[in-house]
Amino acid sequence: MSQIKTCVLGVGLAGLTFHVPFLLALPEFFTLHSVLERSPSTSEGKVYQRFGVTVKVHRTLDQVLADSEIDLIIVATPSHTHYEFAKAALSAGKHVLVDKPVTATFEQAKELGVLASNKHLVLYAFQNRRWDADFLALKRLLNLPSSSPYSLGEIIEFESHYDRYRKSLKGTWKDHALPATGQTYDLGSHLIDQALTLFGRPAKVTAFLENTRGIGNPDVDDTFTIIFRYNRGSNSHNYPLTVTLKAQILSVRSPQIRYIVKGDKGTYVKYGIDIQEDQLKVISSINEIFEPSFGKESEQFYGTLENIDAENLPVRKSIWPSEEAGKYIELFKNLAGAIREGKELEVKWNEAAAVIEMIELAKKSSREGITVEIS
Repeated sequence: MSQIKTCVLGVGLAGLTFHVPFLLALPEFFTLHSVLERSPSTSEGKVYQRFGVTVKVHRTLDQVLADSEIDLIIVATPSHTHYEFAKAALSAGKHVLVDKPVTATFEQAKELGVLASNKHLVLYAFQNRRWDADFLALKRLLNLPSSSPYSLGEIIEFESHYDRYRKSLKGTWKDHALPATGQTYDLGSHLIDQALTLFGRPAKVTAFLENTRGIGNPDVDDTFTIIFRYNRGSNSHNYPLTVTLKAQILSVRSPQIRYIVKGDKGTYVKYGIDIQEDQLKVISSINEIFEPSFGKESEQFYGTLENIDAENLPVRKSIWPSEEAGKYIELFKNLAGAIREGKELEVKWNEAAAVIEMIELAKKSSREGITVEIS
């Protein structure tokens, strides 16, 4: 497979933490050709400062689009630019990996999908948290046969959190009322994607999106509760299913709750968040990505199970280990396979678009104080 010459738009947290390390770690698939860095402090730019690697530094998007050597553009810029930059890259004949949220509106997401299809280009959404260690452990649990002593049985309640404690503003573009900003677009994109991956399309949504702290722009939500309701019999559910997705900005707890999953045969509770982001922020060598400790969850954060075999029998308690390490690198391997060999996308664009659709419906529910039926 020939190397995919890649340009990363943006060298902030997203570009330097989530994208550049994996491009450098996979030379059999990618070469980091260039970056878009509008005002580099040195001629070499931030990639050289952080990783000691020399790449071409473009100062404008037009320079990137005009560079015929580039095969793939990664959009890792502020959220309100994602649609515009992805559309420009596709129009220039480049494959695109776009960070979440992929767009501000469902219509924009559908438009990009049509454009990529018409040009026979790969358009990939960076839903990296499908490869979190805790989510991989959860999927393994939910895929157990009902005969397993660890099976939760038929799921009736699912609760997923991404809570934090932060009383002040970050002092970045995320504080401003721009398209596709706020916690629902930011963290909600992950939680919604995971829920749709596990349970499919809900029947209705009720949501509460708010600026809990009352600081900054009141239109920028810092907290959300989104409730998906699945009717009995839909998507092969034998019971009604309630899925609750939450991000609370003033949650005082360490570690924070991650999952509470209740079935008719058991309950699973999980604390703590995947460690790959924290590791990527501080790695001193790209080789650390391939060490056994990378993405490996500490046993103290393994989830707990409570199961029952029949009514009136005692509850059995056990640990459900996160056996697989988190592996964001698999997203990049799949992306390379899709570009060079036509392999099926692990994150399909219509799935990414559905996340934005659910965010728009959640915003409508919260704004109007109603439960929104989903067709």
